[in-house]
Amino acid sequence: MTDPLLWLHGDPTEGRRVRVPEPGADPVAPPPADPPPAPTPPTTPRRSGRFGAAVAGGLVSASLVTAGALGLGLVDASGDEPPASIAAAQQAPSDPTLSARQRGDVAAIYRAASPAVVSIRAGSGSGTGFVVDTDGTIVTNAHVVGGSDRVEVQFADDRTVRADVRGVDTSSDLAVLHVDPGAAGSLTALELADSDGVRTGQLAVAIGSPFGLPQTATSGIVSGTGRHIQAPDGFQIDRVIQTDAPINPGNSGGPLLNANGQVIGVNSQIQTGGTSQGNVGIGFAVPANTVRDVIPRLERGETIRRAYLGVSTAEANGGAAVREATAGGPAARAGLRTGDVIVSVDGDRIASPDDVAAAIADRAPGDAVELEVRRDGDLRTLDVELTARPEQAP
Repeated sequence: MTDPLLWLHGDPTEGRRVRVPEPGADPVAPPPADPPPAPTPPTTPRRSGRFGAAVAGGLVSASLVTAGALGLGLVDASGDEPPASIAAAQQAPSDPTLSARQRGDVAAIYRAASPAVVSIRAGSGSGTGFVVDTDGTIVTNAHVVGGSDRVEVQFADDRTVRADVRGVDTSSDLAVLHVDPGAAGSLTALELADSDGVRTGQLAVAIGSPFGLPQTATSGIVSGTGRHIQAPDGFQIDRVIQTDAPINPGNSGGPLLNANGQVIGVNSQIQTGGTSQGNVGIGFAVPANTVRDVIPRLERGETIRRAYLGVSTAEANGGAAVREATAGGPAARAGLRTGDVIVSVDGDRIASPDDVAAAIADRAPGDAVELEVRRDGDLRTLDVELTARPEQAP
């Protein structure tokens, strides 16, 4: 697959964008016998916040992220309606026991979730994030915060506070921030879904600031699951969710939501085509279960160490062909050679190169695995002791 693209900063309209007021909610149609209701007056536009001049535009290959690619997206949105559950936001006329969330009402999902979505400014870059607990924990992409220790966070109602970067994991492209609830005020938090239960065809709603347009909601479906994308450190992120919900430069670090308003993934990359620098219907989100695993460890100050095999592979009939066994790496030390075909890892059959990475994804440094390889028509077994990943893929 062509390398997905991450997003850079730099908005040619910076300082010249006019904030468009959001209209009030559409009036509910009355029964035919009753006179029509008075029209709803338009909502007075809220002042622009400190991020009123949004930063957007530009693209860079995922393999170049560590050379300075930052996510984009600023939130400069009004939020006149106080946080409320989606069920309270709109009742289901067909079944009073069925919430608007469960019916997949995008407007209701947006009203409930948008107060938890924030914009982040880190140095000259910017991006989106979202609150996951009322203690002040915020999730975003690692490529959004870069090497910053502190960032600015702006909420949908224009509150702006400083946030500490508690931890960054470039292998999953995730970072965790913390804001003081006393300074931030009342916080709305989003719930993480079980992303293993996500299925192709389900509703997907993204909230972010594509090309600097604040608090933008887009919707579509889950287009695929179990995808693989490249992390900022050059390694592979597994179990990624693909969506056709339009996400663009500015959505980095923002939530991808299901019909229940729960986070199924963190919007991280887009695939572009030809000369296009925007959405072509293929976006990728780091799955919520990866967030659930990584974020608590980062909050504890843990440096996440992942298993490393030290091999690059290509497609082959009946397995994955070894293009290179990294010199000095675990596989090379165990005797793996260029041209070998890996057919199984600890008894799990290998059908593609992605299967090799997936086979060690849940392993830890120091674990031993058994590789079955085909060499010159013969099968042989190699015992490999995994080590910790280097900071950057070779």
